[in-house]
Amino acid sequence: MKSKKIVQKRYLLETGSKKLSDLVNRRKFLYTVAASSMAFYVSGCRGRSADAALEVRKIIPPRLDTAYLGEKILCYRPLRRGVPNMSIVTEGNTLFAHNYGHGGSGWTLAPGCSKYVVDLVEASPKVKGMAKDAEVSVVGGGVIGLFTTYELVKRGYTNITVYADSFDRLTSHNAGGLLAPVSMSNNPKIQPLIDQVGFDAYRFYASVAQGKQEDFRSGAVIVPAYFEDRESSGLEPYVGKVMQPAKDVMLDFGNGTKRKMISYDDGIFMDTAKMMQGLHDFLGSKVKFVQKKIDKLTDISSPLVFNCTGLGSAKLMNDSDVAPVQGHLIMLRDQIPANLQSMILVYFAKGKTASGQEVKRSFYIFPKQLSGSSANDVGVIGGTFIEGGTPDTPNIEEFQILVDNAKKFYGI
Repeated sequence: MKSKKIVQKRYLLETGSKKLSDLVNRRKFLYTVAASSMAFYVSGCRGRSADAALEVRKIIPPRLDTAYLGEKILCYRPLRRGVPNMSIVTEGNTLFAHNYGHGGSGWTLAPGCSKYVVDLVEASPKVKGMAKDAEVSVVGGGVIGLFTTYELVKRGYTNITVYADSFDRLTSHNAGGLLAPVSMSNNPKIQPLIDQVGFDAYRFYASVAQGKQEDFRSGAVIVPAYFEDRESSGLEPYVGKVMQPAKDVMLDFGNGTKRKMISYDDGIFMDTAKMMQGLHDFLGSKVKFVQKKIDKLTDISSPLVFNCTGLGSAKLMNDSDVAPVQGHLIMLRDQIPANLQSMILVYFAKGKTASGQEVKRSFYIFPKQLSGSSANDVGVIGGTFIEGGTPDTPNIEEFQILVDNAKKFYGI
């Protein structure tokens, strides 16, 4: 897309330096304190007089023996280093809108970033005056593609086709579902925009959870979200805007292990598989779904094309800043659903996988279910963040490390 006719309208805030490791990102994992965090994680927190006044919350640990572990899943998050691509580019008679590269925050940001990109499109002189029944193409069938399509439908567009290699069992279906801006690599200059689209997304999911969303009656639930500290949650910018302040609490697992944590009691869990189904149900009679691999965006004849291909944009856009971030998660089975109505996320130190790749390990647990599972097959534990991990380097030993870390966290 280097024609002299190209008119670019970029809202990407980039620096000249490619050394992203030198950028100060207040959302990065707090690995500088990893040693002290790991010591706390292994030993637990018992009998501190200074913690006596903390609210104690009793949490019954999940069943983590082998008989209670279900499907093991590998996911690949579409990370774009520096900033997600949320921009528009005009080439000839076509306006291309890009919305990809949100890392592990696709679900967290999807409603907000889709609104932002469609706003950019509708503010473009190219689109002003375009009939609502003009042909529109959306490339990508994951959460970003579907929410972009949803936003277009809500704006009155009536001739939309969604193209994707597959619409089933995507990373978007398997994702955990905690609303928090994690597994990203943002230039600090872009952070105010990321925060704003996050606020918009939170409002959307909260309306679903509160039964105020006319198009989705389920798929999001308000539950406590527990972290080790406020900064590592990534949610502090949300406080006072869309969320209440976090509380200092003591989690008591009933086995002698206690953990001093912070809680956002208005945390949001997105039941991703259910929400994906809800999006398909809403859009099914309003748009056309075509299972087809798109090799070149310029092969599409529509005057308006949205690129929401995630990892596919590495090749489709020749975007070297796009990289897969491998994640490991395990579905739980035969649990007690009432014991899993909260979320936990803690970070551990960096390490190396057996294949020599750098891994950022964490432990999370959410009340997720896969489609078609029984009522007691609830809960998912994760996770890992392995940038550059691929199916050729599955790092399967991380599944056992994950279980071991979960047991240590709970003192099992």
